[in-house]
Amino acid sequence: MFVLDAPQAAPLVTVTAPAARPRRILARRVLRIASPYLYLAPALFLVVVWTYRPLLQAVELSTYSWNLLPSSPMKPVGTANYTRLLELPSFWASLRRTGEMIAGLLPFTVALPLVIALASQRVRGRAQTLYHAFIFAPFLVAPVAAAAVWRWLLHPGSGFVDQLLGSKRNWVYDVSTAHGVIIAITGWQLLGFAVLVVWAGLAGISGDYNEAAQVDGASPGQILRWITLPMLSPTLMFLVLTTVLLSPTLTFPLIDTMTQGGPAQATTNIYYLLWDYAFHSFDAGLSAAAGVLLFLGFGVVAGILVWISEKVAFNDD
Repeated sequence: MFVLDAPQAAPLVTVTAPAARPRRILARRVLRIASPYLYLAPALFLVVVWTYRPLLQAVELSTYSWNLLPSSPMKPVGTANYTRLLELPSFWASLRRTGEMIAGLLPFTVALPLVIALASQRVRGRAQTLYHAFIFAPFLVAPVAAAAVWRWLLHPGSGFVDQLLGSKRNWVYDVSTAHGVIIAITGWQLLGFAVLVVWAGLAGISGDYNEAAQVDGASPGQILRWITLPMLSPTLMFLVLTTVLLSPTLTFPLIDTMTQGGPAQATTNIYYLLWDYAFHSFDAGLSAAAGVLLFLGFGVVAGILVWISEKVAFNDD
């Protein structure tokens, strides 16, 4: 009995051990491959829930006619909302104003921050910290609070700006100046953020390049032209891309608080127009169609700017 039982127990050990080892190796490989995706899963989940899901709902809503009332049925209309939107003069006028606004903000977010950041390099010690704080402070002001203060400053007759210029002009409600006022206030707020980004870009440039150029006899203007600006080009392209994509959204609180798109739609850009279609005209389908076209249009613009950035920007690799 003892002689027969021993050979039966031995194969059990030799058969099960090799089978368990490949399973452990496979589990480790799967865990190693899946680990990055597990870390990314929360962020991807939030992107899907808060970005792609609403986008798909907007595309679906753009094919319906609905007045936002729960008791009113949604009527499918196909592409009629897009056709109707492209035939509206207000849509094309708002696109033109959006382009004018972006062009007006670029000096505040690219050119002027570059000049201020380069000038601040000569400031040293505690004065530099105070200088940075004064430049960045407007960016911390809430847009609604900034709108209220500037409306008081620009008030005709009693406002500080009007008294200083002596123009007796209603700057906020004049068709010829209302859009410029929105651009100037938005640029005043974004200036501090843009200067901070340029400061960070300048800090990332090694001082060895300037020292080597000075040894070779290069002037400060030549160093700026051939070293500083090329190496700062990725930062400047980032500011251009940020201005193009975000400035229409950032102007919305000022427009809604100060002018409500007026006077005579002089300050109505594309973002405010689609909000007006939805919550003033109660045409959800038309507003969704404008939002979809806006997403596609700015997506194309962003792709072009990224392509230009890859071709033009100089990276210190």
